[in-house]
This record gives sequence, structure tokens and C-alpha cells, in this order.
Amino acid sequence: MSKPRLDPVSEQAIDWMVRLRADTPSAALQERFNAWLNMDPAHAQAWARLHERLGGSFNTVRALDRRVPGQTEHARQLLLQPQGSRRDALRVIAGLGLLGGGLWLGARSPLGDSLLADLHTGRGQREAFNLADGSRLSLNADSAVDLHFDDQQRLVILRRGELVIQVAADPIRPLRVRTAQGEVRALGTRFLVAQEQEATRVVVLEHSVRTRLFDGSERDLQEGQAALLYVGRIEPLASDQRHRADWLSGRLNVLDDPLEKVVDALRPYNRGFVRVAPEVRDLRVQGVFPLNDPERTLTALAETLPIRVDRYSPWLTLIRAKPDRQ
Repeated sequence: MSKPRLDPVSEQAIDWMVRLRADTPSAALQERFNAWLNMDPAHAQAWARLHERLGGSFNTVRALDRRVPGQTEHARQLLLQPQGSRRDALRVIAGLGLLGGGLWLGARSPLGDSLLADLHTGRGQREAFNLADGSRLSLNADSAVDLHFDDQQRLVILRRGELVIQVAADPIRPLRVRTAQGEVRALGTRFLVAQEQEATRVVVLEHSVRTRLFDGSERDLQEGQAALLYVGRIEPLASDQRHRADWLSGRLNVLDDPLEKVVDALRPYNRGFVRVAPEVRDLRVQGVFPLNDPERTLTALAETLPIRVDRYSPWLTLIRAKPDRQ
């Protein structure tokens, strides 16, 4: 019995995802991708289906291909089947002997983070947890953390997303939150930590914290202060950032952020893939928007900014410049 093949459009979508994720895409490559995406509605549907099935990341499948070349085609097909499920795909991946291994952990897929994390939230879900030490941990949508609490330490590892924690006092075991860039040590406090693409955002809501990079660099932050932690530096932020914790009550409070950052904040609440065209990414946005209704928020943005929001399906939304009227 011959192995079923992917349809040509799905194969093209996979090829495009590999090209776009291989490195920082050039403007010419991005233009060719946009042309392909707009050429046929089937292209947009295939792209949205692929992005959704892979949970927003192709890194896992590419890593599997490097480990066992040619043996993951069935998993790729399963991910693209209309009736397929992530559970079925995980069964295939587990059958390859990779689930729980270092390669899976290194792939850093959103699905892997959620499955392996101690605490996590799904898309559009916020949740608060009472920790064993009496601290109160709140997770924004699509977030995941690991907990390492014992007689010597209280360590929270933020694997993805955003948290706010109200720390219970313990002079013997100061609570630390670790991210990809460094650590935040609580000094009896309430604070926000967000893992962004290339930095960690820290906002002190009460009292103070000590931020520390892995190279030993440190900086204390007081109530109302904020900073971005990069691999090689700690960058203090001049403006008050405490409004960024408004997601706790379901609000996105934007004072003066680029459109791209606003859309990034909506992604954990949006079921599908949202792409922002380069020419409108830096448009400045102000306002308070509902997180639980991202479509309503995008509609409101289209009414106040020179943009158009095109929804090709529940799984694909494109935001681009509004055409000039003659």
C-alpha cells in the first residue's frame, strides 16, 4: 500500500514556513511569500491550517527531521489532516522515541511547553494558583511555568508567556523567577515578569525586586519601576509600566505602543494566525481594549488607524495598510 502524499498546496505551505523560520527573512523573500499567500484563497487556508496544527512553531518538526531523517512524514501529514489531533500527532512522535527527550525540550514548541510544564494556561485562558508556600501566582493566556520548591529554594521557571506573583515572605528561601535572560529575586513583593522574544520584561507592582543576568550583572528595581533584561544588559524603562498587569482583569491597556506589540499581546487570545504587514507595524496605539474579544479589538484598531483587517477564515487574519483613496 503506497503512503498517501500531502497535497501540493500543503507542501508549498511547509516549504514557506521552513524558509521563513530558517533565519531573519529578507524583504524580497517576504514579498514573494505575500504574493504566494494572496495568489489563491487555498494558499491562505493551507498556511493557517499548518500554523494552527503546529501550534505556531515549525521548530519541533524540523528538529525531528534532523534526528531521524525521513521518519516524521507521517507526523507531518497527521498534523495537516482536517480531522487530525495533537494527541494523535504526539502518539506518533512518542513512537519515534522522542517525547520527553532533550531534543523535544530543545525544540521549545508551545505544545511541548504546555505538556511538560508544571502549571500552564491555554489560549484565551487566564488562571491564578495558590502555591505551597502561600504565594499567589497568576498566569496570562498561553503561559507555562515550572516550580522547584524544596527546603532550600523557591524557584519559578517561566518557560513562556507572562506571570504576576504575590510573594509570601520567607527570609530563608527568597523566591526567584528565572527566564531565558536571567532571574528576578523577590524582596517581599508583587511583580510582573513577561518572557518576550529577545528580552524579559520586569515590572514591580509592590515593594522591590533584584534583577540579575547570568553573567552576574544586577540591578534593583523599586515599586513602579520596570526594566528589560537582555542577554548582556539590563535596560531600565523610564515610563510607568504597571498598566501592563491589567490583563489580570481582562483588559489590554496601551499607552503608546507600536501596533506590532499590541497584536503580540492579543496572540495568546486569538485562535488563528495574525500577520501584521511591515509598513504598519510601527503605527502608535493608545487605548484600552478587551482581551477576551480580540476580533472586536482588531475592528476598533481598524476604525482609528490607517489599516485594514482582512479575515480569510477563523484561522488567518492579515493586517495591512489601508489603500489610498483617489
